[in-house]
Amino acid sequence: MCGIVGVLSLNPSAWAEHSRETVIARMASTVRHRGPDDYGHWTDEAGHVALGHQRLAILDTSHLGHQPMMSHLGRYVLTYNGEIYNFRTLRSELAASGSAFRGNSDTEVLLGAIESWGLEAALARASGMFAFALWDKQKRELSLVRDRLGEKPLYYTWVSGNLVFGSELKALLTYPDATFDYSRSALSLLLRLGYIPAPYTIYQNVWKVPAGCILRISADSSSRHGEPQPYWSLRDVAFRGVTDPFAGSEEEAVEELTRLLEVSTRGRLESDVPIGAFLSGGVDSSTVVALAQAESGEPIKTFTVAMDDHRLDEAADAHAVARHLGTDHHEIRCTEREALELVPQLSTLYDEPFADPSQIPTALISRLARQHVTVCLSGDGGDEVFGGYNRYVLGGMAWRYMRRTPSAMRWLMSRMLYAVRPDAWDRIGTIAGRLPGISDSQRSYGVKAHKLARLLTATNSQEVYSRLVSHWNDPNEVVVDGSEPGSWADILSVWSSFADPIAPMLLADGLVTLPDDMLVKVDRASMAYSLETRLPLLDPAIVEFAWQLPMDMKIRGSTGKWVLRKVLDKFVPRELIDRPKSGFDPPLGDWLRGPLRDWAEELLDPRRLTEQGFLDPTKVRQRWRQHVSGARNHDYALWAVLMFQAHVESRTKV
Repeated sequence: MCGIVGVLSLNPSAWAEHSRETVIARMASTVRHRGPDDYGHWTDEAGHVALGHQRLAILDTSHLGHQPMMSHLGRYVLTYNGEIYNFRTLRSELAASGSAFRGNSDTEVLLGAIESWGLEAALARASGMFAFALWDKQKRELSLVRDRLGEKPLYYTWVSGNLVFGSELKALLTYPDATFDYSRSALSLLLRLGYIPAPYTIYQNVWKVPAGCILRISADSSSRHGEPQPYWSLRDVAFRGVTDPFAGSEEEAVEELTRLLEVSTRGRLESDVPIGAFLSGGVDSSTVVALAQAESGEPIKTFTVAMDDHRLDEAADAHAVARHLGTDHHEIRCTEREALELVPQLSTLYDEPFADPSQIPTALISRLARQHVTVCLSGDGGDEVFGGYNRYVLGGMAWRYMRRTPSAMRWLMSRMLYAVRPDAWDRIGTIAGRLPGISDSQRSYGVKAHKLARLLTATNSQEVYSRLVSHWNDPNEVVVDGSEPGSWADILSVWSSFADPIAPMLLADGLVTLPDDMLVKVDRASMAYSLETRLPLLDPAIVEFAWQLPMDMKIRGSTGKWVLRKVLDKFVPRELIDRPKSGFDPPLGDWLRGPLRDWAEELLDPRRLTEQGFLDPTKVRQRWRQHVSGARNHDYALWAVLMFQAHVESRTKV
């Protein structure tokens, strides 16, 4: 895993030759945490392109893996961040047709595949996670490429006729004369979702290369041009899966998924450095660990976070799974003090405002794992691929009920639910949980009651989903001169292609939640500590197979990930896994009323908000007062505001 940077100049005379190496080195230094083992740079003779690379050596740790790397015949130069998991198979095919190799890295195999088959054909046959820049010396063309599902990041912008790109935004900010203003449209998306989906970033005219896309720019062009073009589309995969579903039995589906998972896990265990796995004790991580342990000849190292709040603590469950599988298990306790100490660092660690509270324990477990290994497997992706989120069940049930209930009655029920404070609902739920036949949930009853109140006034299934995932229902009312871009409406448009209300939820989450929330979270948290993460559940073959499965093989009754659970049954007794889904979030609402209150109060000071001019102080302060008083729980909505405010504060201090 690595960090990449570079510049394509359409006006080389404006870019002083003596400064190119310095500029690239300075850009690369900002992403050194992504690759501390080696630095390299390359500039073409005409001065059109300069590439930089920070290397985290995983495969072929010798100098033969140094980048930027030139292809065997000299046509292509590559700066590459990622892993090609089937590189040994591709290497054998290329060698059989006469290709020669100097070393044993997957980088060289990728270059050989591109040189022999062309870029698109190589991408079609390569299974992996990656973001790379490829310079074609013959065509004088630069291609920026991102993997199918968006596991690895890639940003770009234009400055004075130069295309500037890098693995993180901070690399672009160091480019000479680069000045970036905040995007109010992106801020609206941040307040709605807690993250900023591609292609947008928090800055105007700075973009993410979307997942599964290629951006091509010719050095012979006199002006910027071109839009990223897809070489793989999750939408197409979903539509094909629905129209051409899996025709086998449930037993055959379980066997085929088991086979695909074994292949995926085996490829992700390829490493010349120590490797381990995250383990929460849930379905996803337990499946990954079980398959990895089955492939390993010795106990693999596993890592989990123990939370101080017993309602959120899964450490005992993870320990039980680890003991059953025979792993070498390690545990870190996420104390309130350690978590709170990390909060001021989040704006730097995540590079642009990012408001998923599970970012905190994810960073802590990454820091622990890096003390023992350089690579970690993770179970991320299982919820989006196999239907694991509670909102799929809740959203489907809510909409079926709401369609049969008069709107006036739903409005009245919503008012009644809101009339009771969250802490009062918690007390009611705790008492009910002690009654025979009623299970006590690990999540707040008050949060659930008020979430249901929000849903009851929705007018269609798209709006149900939107309210389930939105922290602010109408962020444009909060952002001064805010105007949400059309991307959110475009995501909601997928509902017209499905009869089942759950299928478009899965697709929407695959298109935005997965690449721009979950994968951002794990990438930034792990790479901050020079730890590579690999996600076996997101092999493209598994994603494509999952979309072919009937919905009841993914969500059966109120149970998600049914088919994945059946695979896990082969390795781990069901009683070690069956329990309410608790997530990975810290007790954020309590922290904002308690130890984080002074920090938040300073960032939400109405004079500061007014002077900055981005957010409406009245609406922000109204929610803050409601939250602090306990009348409502606005933890996620306020966290999105606070992460933006912290980012503005960090830039002010630079």
